[in-house]
Amino acid sequence: MSADTNASTKPRLLVLIGPTAVGKTRMSLDIAHALNAEIISGDSMQVYRGMDIGTAKIKLEEREGIPHHLIDICGPEHPFSVAEFQERCRTLIHEISSRGKLPFIVGGTGLYVESVAYDYQFAESGSDEAFREEQLQFAMEHGAEALLDKLRGIDPASAERLHPNDQRRIIRALEIHHLTGVTLSEQLAGQKKTSPYELCMIGLTMDRALLYERINQRVDGMMADGLVAEVEGLLAQGVKPGDISMQGLGYKEIALFLQQQLSLEEAVTLLKRDTRRFAKRQLSWFRHMQDIAWIDASENFQKNLAAIYAIIAGKFRMDLEYTSNQSF
Repeated sequence: MSADTNASTKPRLLVLIGPTAVGKTRMSLDIAHALNAEIISGDSMQVYRGMDIGTAKIKLEEREGIPHHLIDICGPEHPFSVAEFQERCRTLIHEISSRGKLPFIVGGTGLYVESVAYDYQFAESGSDEAFREEQLQFAMEHGAEALLDKLRGIDPASAERLHPNDQRRIIRALEIHHLTGVTLSEQLAGQKKTSPYELCMIGLTMDRALLYERINQRVDGMMADGLVAEVEGLLAQGVKPGDISMQGLGYKEIALFLQQQLSLEEAVTLLKRDTRRFAKRQLSWFRHMQDIAWIDASENFQKNLAAIYAIIAGKFRMDLEYTSNQSF
């Protein structure tokens, strides 16, 4: 392949996004091989060590020799944030580019991906520990949904994007408004939408019924692979149910079972429902993003790869055909 001599001097950045269970991992391996890319996980949960099954983390032996970054980088007690992701990702993009390889973000956490793609600036709004404790107490007394309703009354756009279980982010959104008088969604809307990179962003979508079927099958697979034992082990190690890592899909629901607040059948049913709702919120977030070229992952896999390579070739102004031995 060859690049246009008038190509941008900005570093290239390839991004593959889509809802959970749509098939990003399988697709990303073929793309990474073809383009000599290194993959950066754009998933807010795969950063945690020991949380493998519930996060659908790709195993080392499944990575086909392709470097994967921002996986297993901190313990589950660490409150990993979008700002930390952004900082680490910026460094990685520079390092990968300097090696002559293509930085390739793959994931479904919309805010994380956007923060890097468009270089969001996160203002320091401070903190109010007493306010946080007050909100936690409110949630304990009135329930997670009531806490989300409180945010919904102030910032409906942010409330729409958050799950009731995600108390840390709900409280942080409330705290930002409490401290600044400006909502989180207003802050995000005010961010510039120009990229510091030569950006190619591809989104995978799928027929909703088929996606939900794949989600249900994925949950069944996680249960068969030992999700209960994984969560039990984390709790035995001292990870607290209230830690941000334990608010992730699969961990919150199975923890409720282990705490005898739900039967196993109820926990699995809840997990499937919550995951379907999460996928719906992901798609809603992506619809508000710009610059995404969409591919229907319900279609033939090889046909989709050819379409993706055509998109990349057009964005990066290079000669690129669908073969498995190309180098970037």
